[in-house]
Amino acid sequence: MAGKIESGALCTVEPVDCSTLEVGDIVLCKVRGAQYLHLITAIQGERFQISNNRGHINGWISAGSIFGKCVRVEP
Repeated sequence: MAGKIESGALCTVEPVDCSTLEVGDIVLCKVRGAQYLHLITAIQGERFQISNNRGHINGWISAGSIFGKCVRVEP
């Protein structure tokens, strides 16, 4: 199964107001001290459920753990 963003792709991330995020957005976030791009799969108030690009649900993070939204991907 191919991911939405393949390893080595150049991604442009811009700051975002977390109140504008929607399910399906790809965000740069901090998880256990590391930074990852994750897909938002659910929103519950100010919590965001994040999943990897292969469909695995990673868990919930707060708005404070989101650094920006992926706005462009180049191979």
